[in-house]
Amino acid sequence: MATLDPIHAAPLAVRLISNVDPDYAQTLKLQPEQRSLGLITADNDHATYVSIDEATKMADVEVVYAHSFYAGTKHSSGKLSGEIIAMLAGPTPAEVRAGLNAALSYLKNEALWYSANEDDSIAFFPHVISRTGSYLSRVCNIPLGDPIAYLIAPPLEGVMAVDAALKAAAVRTVHYTAPPSETNYMGVMLTGDQPACRAAASAFREMVLEVAQNPIKF
Repeated sequence: MATLDPIHAAPLAVRLISNVDPDYAQTLKLQPEQRSLGLITADNDHATYVSIDEATKMADVEVVYAHSFYAGTKHSSGKLSGEIIAMLAGPTPAEVRAGLNAALSYLKNEALWYSANEDDSIAFFPHVISRTGSYLSRVCNIPLGDPIAYLIAPPLEGVMAVDAALKAAAVRTVHYTAPPSETNYMGVMLTGDQPACRAAASAFREMVLEVAQNPIKF
């Protein structure tokens, strides 16, 4: 790896329940029309969060559960656990399958992390979503379709970079994950118009790179 090389996330397990047991559907608080359930685990949590949001734009599905696992994929509970489990519910197996396919395509091709140094020991996620789906709109309490900058980095790099991002563009914080998260990163979601979100993500990226190159500087 080298600085700014992309880091691709990978799905670890993907399964479909065509007709959820009624008792389990009640436990999951599914709506009566949500009869089918798609399950995903992957080796990167934030890449998966943006990918399941993409699924809600491409199919008649809703994210009914998504949660990161503690300590990250290297310390997961099993070979197929990774960093996260996500559940997509929909009215039919076909809709849920379409949502899973959309999420997997986005996970593999669009939800890219980047290396901040030559040995890949610092990774970060300066991601812009031009139009949020139902999941991240709900998480951020913003109108459906608003843009966001979804910015994740290790703790100190992230704190510095979030401050730089907010100073660089007309954006505001709509979701904040203080360090440390379950996987020991930190992050923020910022909203504004699309150019502002892209400017914020660019400033975030540059500050993460600067800290990685000059960690002790004050």
